[in-house]
Amino acid sequence: MELGFEFEHPWALLFLAALPLYAWLRGRVGRTSALLFPDAALLDGLSRRVREGAGSLRLFLRLATAALLIVAIAGPRTANKEVERETEGVDILLVVDLSWSMMALDMSPPGKETTRWEASQQVIREFLSRRPDDRVGAVVFSGKPYLLSPLTINKGWIEKGVDRMHIGIIQETGTAIGEALAMGVDRMKTVKGKGSKVIILLTDGDDNQSKAILPIPAAELAAAMGIKLYTIGLGKDEPTVLPQFDRRTGKLNRDVFGKIIPMMTMNPANYEMLEKMAEQKARVIISTDHGTVRVEDPIKVIGDKATNTNLRYKVGKNLNYNTKEVFEVKDAAQAHLPRPQLSSTYIFAKSKGYFVYQNNYHQFVAHYKNTFQHGGVSLEEMIVPVITLQSK
Repeated sequence: MELGFEFEHPWALLFLAALPLYAWLRGRVGRTSALLFPDAALLDGLSRRVREGAGSLRLFLRLATAALLIVAIAGPRTANKEVERETEGVDILLVVDLSWSMMALDMSPPGKETTRWEASQQVIREFLSRRPDDRVGAVVFSGKPYLLSPLTINKGWIEKGVDRMHIGIIQETGTAIGEALAMGVDRMKTVKGKGSKVIILLTDGDDNQSKAILPIPAAELAAAMGIKLYTIGLGKDEPTVLPQFDRRTGKLNRDVFGKIIPMMTMNPANYEMLEKMAEQKARVIISTDHGTVRVEDPIKVIGDKATNTNLRYKVGKNLNYNTKEVFEVKDAAQAHLPRPQLSSTYIFAKSKGYFVYQNNYHQFVAHYKNTFQHGGVSLEEMIVPVITLQSK
């Protein structure tokens, strides 16, 4: 994104071309003042040809006024414009820790209080200033990761976004390094191009919230996908005090004497885990519990609000459908299926069929056609896919 300048009605600017012609004609023809007087001598003295040169003050003011009016009609305005540029830079995603532990003051220089987060901000600013040709994006995280910015050449946009962040702005507390790194990998895997892909993790290395994926497996996944991972550890390798702070603003709380108020003592920064994450060269095997099938044939079905949303099977008590188009199970217990209600019926799409409700039927037919779905009856859905990723 770049800050641009444009006109809402640019055609109005064509009238500016007529102003020089107007000035030339006024200077050539001039103006004759005529008054009716009974005295011919007095008329001869007052009615004379007056020429206004193009450079006279009065003409200049008229031209300037007309020019400003034309520009105002054209509607000047600023606008953010998307600009495509061809560069040979690197795609870099910053994954930045915003957990409470980043409020620790163990990185303060002599005579100044500096939190780990403030040190991170300084590192990011210096880094952005040295990467003019690279695309940079950012993910911030605490107990949950969030995308701050997709990859962009506009470093000012990234810097403003980082400046708006503060510790406490993310409601989910804790530190989910693994899930934040996994989000970064997911964003980078879809990036097109042959350039290098890099993730830079800025954190104190203390993960206590990741559930879906832990930091080391997430680092292995990045390596397997050819994404280089660099870690920047923040904090000292010794216990430190976490001060109290205002979660609404990220500012330190102080007592009546202006001194910080301790909250708790934290363990040392976990540099050992960061080193392991940065050194991963692993083989990753990804699988799932079912396969999928590309659906092509819509099947109309009618159900109540309690009916599930899956496109390959439906379960409900008031289903309306064509029995010739589906695989029907009236007795859920006999098929060893869960039965939400006594009168629940299961229907399964066969081959490449998929269920569509009659409301906005054509819209959803087009939306889901040729997508991969699961839950029906087909050989493809019985196959368990396995993908092996090897780091370079």
